[in-house]
Amino acid sequence: MGSLTTVPLFSYSLVLSFLPTLILAQLNPVYFEHDCSQGSGNYTPNSTYEANLNSIISRFATLSYFNYGFFNLSAGESPNKVYSIALCRGDMNQVDCNTCLNSTATELKQFCPRNKVATAWSELCLVRYANRDLYGQLENDPRSCKNNPMNASNPDQFNRALSELLNNLSSEAAASGPLRKYAAGNAPTGIFQMVYATVQCTPDMDQQNCTACLNYGRSELGGCCYGRMGCRILRPNCVLRFESNPFYNETAVPLPSPPTTSSPTPPPGNGNNTTRTVIIVIASVVGLLILIIISICIFKRPKRNKDIPIKVETKDADNEMSAADSLQFGFDSVLVATDNFSDANKLGQGGFGAVYKGQLPNGEEIAVKRLSKGSGQGDLEFKTEVQLVAKLQHRNLVRLLGFCLQGQERLLIYEFVPNASLDHFIFDRIRRAELDWETRFKIIHGIVRGLLYLHEDSRLRIIHRDLKASNILLDAEMVPKIADFGMARLFGQDETQGSTSRIVGTHGYMAPEYVFHGQFSVKSDVFSFGVLLLEIISGQRNNSFRYDEQYEYILGFAWRSWREGTALNLVDPILGDGSRNEIMRCIHIALLCVQENVAARPTMASVVLMLNSFSTTLAVPAQPAFVMQSNFNFDMSTSSASASNQSNTELPPLSRNEVSISELSPR
Repeated sequence: MGSLTTVPLFSYSLVLSFLPTLILAQLNPVYFEHDCSQGSGNYTPNSTYEANLNSIISRFATLSYFNYGFFNLSAGESPNKVYSIALCRGDMNQVDCNTCLNSTATELKQFCPRNKVATAWSELCLVRYANRDLYGQLENDPRSCKNNPMNASNPDQFNRALSELLNNLSSEAAASGPLRKYAAGNAPTGIFQMVYATVQCTPDMDQQNCTACLNYGRSELGGCCYGRMGCRILRPNCVLRFESNPFYNETAVPLPSPPTTSSPTPPPGNGNNTTRTVIIVIASVVGLLILIIISICIFKRPKRNKDIPIKVETKDADNEMSAADSLQFGFDSVLVATDNFSDANKLGQGGFGAVYKGQLPNGEEIAVKRLSKGSGQGDLEFKTEVQLVAKLQHRNLVRLLGFCLQGQERLLIYEFVPNASLDHFIFDRIRRAELDWETRFKIIHGIVRGLLYLHEDSRLRIIHRDLKASNILLDAEMVPKIADFGMARLFGQDETQGSTSRIVGTHGYMAPEYVFHGQFSVKSDVFSFGVLLLEIISGQRNNSFRYDEQYEYILGFAWRSWREGTALNLVDPILGDGSRNEIMRCIHIALLCVQENVAARPTMASVVLMLNSFSTTLAVPAQPAFVMQSNFNFDMSTSSASASNQSNTELPPLSRNEVSISELSPR
């Protein structure tokens, strides 16, 4: 029993009066938990990646607190770009938040000196960095559960009170606004006994994802912390903690009122009213100046659809441009649809720009991709390529509705797909339960039909080159739609294959002939589909397949299990024993798709036949590619000058026959 639970009640007020000082004195907190994400790749000393990482860490000590303890940072350019998310506990002020982030990030780099991906939880803050965008991604790993070894005197009563408290706090935190998702509170657990708890999500999580993260964290309490007097549940997107002693400042740093006509008021510092007043005045003046500048820009903005005229001399070109112009949206109409690209409508942020939800006057919901400025592509090329992609009309392809050109602004307007992307379901321990085998099989069929259309049925033959779970969007009926044609390659009717010195795509899904020789064809997409099919069956990522406490690349495990007659070990346990023959046939088809020999892989037309006709005899698969390369780093998006060149080089832009439409963040 902790000593604090036996002191007289008047002593609590004495302890609480000193509590903020005791907490904030831990500027180099003793508690530190970290994960180096082995298998996610290493960087070399004094490399560009390390310089970008050091640049981010150096910023932690001076970050502005207008973000109220949550920061989404990045540094550098692909393939050496570093992304970081950092979160301070909701009761921290700016000085202590910055100090915690700086010390935690510095210590994390020391514990993980060469890891590209790492996570640390300390007493007062969370720091993550990676070679991929972390913003808005609900993830289950890494995670940890640490308990206080002391037992509660009455475990059942203690846990009933704790359960109710955490339920209330979780609801409060998840429903909080976009600046902070934090809640703290306490509850009596017996005579002179209390339990204190905090829950917090990173604010890039919407209410649904925050709730899911906290619920899963609470589900781990039973096995890890039942009857204990304290516990920490540590996850990438949320943190839960409870103790029998008070450990947080009961007065959190205040958030501003919803930002309507003025900038948010900075949080109080050391209590100096004069300083606080000066800060408020400065913020108000800055906000007024910003409003004036915005007003001037609005009045000077060219009228709707008055874009830079493009002179085209041939009749065919005139017809093509006329068709392209019919897809053009006015910039003003897009501003209205997205509420001036408000943060409330922001769906996500990627390397090519941000995605916003919008609504047209007719009520149709849209997703607007606002491409990053500075593209070297001209207006003519942009319009032509948009027109080509817009001609791809199929139920299993995400539909491009149009585009907008206004000065340096380049916008892509897509249909809005409400159920996000496949990876949000299939790799989530909770949400993948929503995908029974019938639903998964329907998704597989839809992906196959979409690829068949791209390869054979559309007027243009298109190689996608980046087929993966995050590029499969799901509509309200869970119908899959292939998205992101930013790396797609257009072929003429008589072309069947091509080559390039610019390798683009995502390791783990890329065919070996493409990775090592730059050669691609429809069979490259078939290989990617085979990997994706195994992920759908197993519910696990290809680069970190786990079985019997061992991690390996999914193709190696699938091939070995097939040879040993234990292929069912690959199947997601959630699926149970139903449809075993259908699942086994899909595993067989996947292994045919990922064979190293390009000619031995089936076409998508053959895959359709194999899926639909059980009377069709399947060939015996040969060994897949990469089986013997278990240490190969498959989880990094890549864009390298050549497969053999391991140095980091800046790449030339896409040629005009490579569709350069940027990816749509799955939402």
